[in-house]
Amino acid sequence: MTLVEAPVSSPEARVADAALRCIARWGVAKTTLDDVAREAGCSRATVYRLFPGGKDNVIDAAVRLEVRRFLDGLAAELAGADELEEVLVRGISYGSRSLRDCAALQFVLAYEPEVILPRIAFKRLDAVFDAVGLAAAPYLSGFLGDDDARRVAEWVARLVISYTQAPSDQFDLADAASVRRLVRGFVLPGLAVATFTKGE
Repeated sequence: MTLVEAPVSSPEARVADAALRCIARWGVAKTTLDDVAREAGCSRATVYRLFPGGKDNVIDAAVRLEVRRFLDGLAAELAGADELEEVLVRGISYGSRSLRDCAALQFVLAYEPEVILPRIAFKRLDAVFDAVGLAAAPYLSGFLGDDDARRVAEWVARLVISYTQAPSDQFDLADAASVRRLVRGFVLPGLAVATFTKGE
């Protein structure tokens, strides 16, 4: 199940989810509130009632919904991993697959980069790394300690985003076996720690 297929419940989430589907088809610029309302199965007036700021607020809600789904999915993916290598492999693979499979994000990156770049440029990208760090750090801290866990989570997030923007012909970050080679060959040696099991 991809991020945009995850179930939604509230009217706000249904509208935000509809906006993501519209953006995946037509992009941000060509998506109208009428399109979103039709996709969500409600009236334009309902969309305005739920999001008084109009299209910008709907887009912001769609981004927040997708980020929440990503972080929830990351937590589920990392649950039960009891070795540092496994946490890193699962986290990197999941992050890469999620970015690749998000149809709305891929459309915007391909055809409307000017829409997304201001949201992730410079200091704004720090918010992305902070969110990933907060979500992933608890799964890393048992191996690395609290301070290093946040730093490693940020480093890994930067790695995933870098490989997403400029794919490598040596490593496919959406493939767990390929990620394992990357983790064993470069990430773990970079951390200067051995793979070990929790509690050891």
